[in-house]
Amino acid sequence: MNQQFHSYLQQLHAFVEAQERRIRSLEAMVKKLQGETAALKSRPPMQVDRIEYKFDQLKVESLEGTLNIGLNPSELQNIEDFAVDNKNIKAPISPKNHMKRTMEIEDAIYQYLESELPEMVSTVQQKLNVSADDSYIAFINEDIKKQLPNRIDFYIKQQAASRGPQENDNAEVIEHLKKEIQNGVYAFISHLPENMKGMNKE
Repeated sequence: MNQQFHSYLQQLHAFVEAQERRIRSLEAMVKKLQGETAALKSRPPMQVDRIEYKFDQLKVESLEGTLNIGLNPSELQNIEDFAVDNKNIKAPISPKNHMKRTMEIEDAIYQYLESELPEMVSTVQQKLNVSADDSYIAFINEDIKKQLPNRIDFYIKQQAASRGPQENDNAEVIEHLKKEIQNGVYAFISHLPENMKGMNKE
């Protein structure tokens, strides 16, 4: 009974530590996004020689300052994609949406690691003829989770820059991350010390 209770406490402690790390990571990301938003707000108004909104009834060849033609000022905040000299400019993704997507993607990858990582490690070990302690799975799992926030942030911003922040394709980001994880696990195990390789040979 004492051993079971001790094991339970260890698992509970590990879970609490993982949640604390995740909270710290999310708090850091919120601060970073708030800083980026504040920096964008502090920039002076952009002046251009020619601007063309993607509306058939609206076309302005030359302007300075704010343009409110056929639109209410309250509606302008919903315009996230416009053309300047035929080049697409994407408005930044909102911190609220960014955080929501980050948590959704993170949860999906956590589930993926829980269900797929042990078999993934085993498959790579067999392929490389490497025998490693099961503790490596926990090590790899924790290492991946530490890197997740930055990788998720990278792919969300990359997607927003190429398609616009209104297109939230979490599935695509998740697939990118899964591919990175698979490649990372293979690279990690393939670079284990030589004295741990070849132990499965007859």
